[in-house]
Amino acid sequence: MLRRCVLAGFSAASLLLVGGGALAADVTLKLHQMLPPQATIPSKVLVPWAEQVKKDSGGRIEVELYPAMQLGGKPADLVDQARDGVVDVVWTVIGYTPGRFPKTEAFELPFMITTAEKSSQAFYEYYEKHLKDEFADYHVLAVHTHGPGLIHTIGSKPVNGVEDMSGLKLRGTSKVVNALLEAMGASPVGMPVTAVPEALSKSVIDGSVVPWEVTPAIKIAELAPNHTGFSGDKGLYTATFLFAMNKEAYDGLPDDLKQVIDKNSGMELARKFGIAMDQGDIRGKKIAEDAGNKIIILDEAETEKWKTLSETVTTAWIEDMNGKGLDGTALFNDAVALIDKYNQ
Repeated sequence: MLRRCVLAGFSAASLLLVGGGALAADVTLKLHQMLPPQATIPSKVLVPWAEQVKKDSGGRIEVELYPAMQLGGKPADLVDQARDGVVDVVWTVIGYTPGRFPKTEAFELPFMITTAEKSSQAFYEYYEKHLKDEFADYHVLAVHTHGPGLIHTIGSKPVNGVEDMSGLKLRGTSKVVNALLEAMGASPVGMPVTAVPEALSKSVIDGSVVPWEVTPAIKIAELAPNHTGFSGDKGLYTATFLFAMNKEAYDGLPDDLKQVIDKNSGMELARKFGIAMDQGDIRGKKIAEDAGNKIIILDEAETEKWKTLSETVTTAWIEDMNGKGLDGTALFNDAVALIDKYNQ
């Protein structure tokens, strides 16, 4: 734990898991997350981030990477592990804790987002304007989204139109996305993305909504070879992500090391997450294409049907926010405006 290192005067040596070498570090940060190390974000963002923090600190900060929940718990536990100081840094899906951060859900609403890069920048600005109170227990390093979400189903159940959604058991990512699947006639099943391969192989679910980016890590091209996307530049949905540090761990750093963390945080880091997600989408789609899978793009008329049906989800979310004493309409409108801003 970082705070123990601080109280000990930063005197302990640490095992160097990133960047090589065998030098002592003043501070060791344990970074915990749910995906295997070869997945897009762990390999393309978290490892480079750890290496850059080490470099910028002159080796005084060491980041130990713990993928695939190696330190225990479930993906939904990560936010509490960071808040409570069980670990120092986490990367996680915000929607894994339904209702905990309600204002973030504006970015999960249907047909809102385009690319992950642009939407992640919009979401970070939205965080600065609206979410600091919801994340007051954390030192937030970045927030971001993935790219356009789409539907992946088993071989016998392709989705060629909204009528094909009737009765499908589909894994959803969050409360809002589950409501969207219900509006389309499906039966949503909540589970972390890491549980999808087993659920598909055992026929617990008929498919899942995920972006292309994560499909290689969870064997979607092999297990769910029908892929349904939409006309236009906006995806069915997105998920939101948190990259955050234990507040006490950050506050215990000396000022010069705080500056290192600050330099490697914020809007530019959110953008890097988004770029990695977009590049991962390209890789994931190519794997499905090379496998000869069925890739369905619903035409404009069919896409409009989905958009019309999804309006009930947005309306219900706004009413839910109003019931919590929040201005749901203002939050929704600002999310739309920020997404439009970064897509100009």
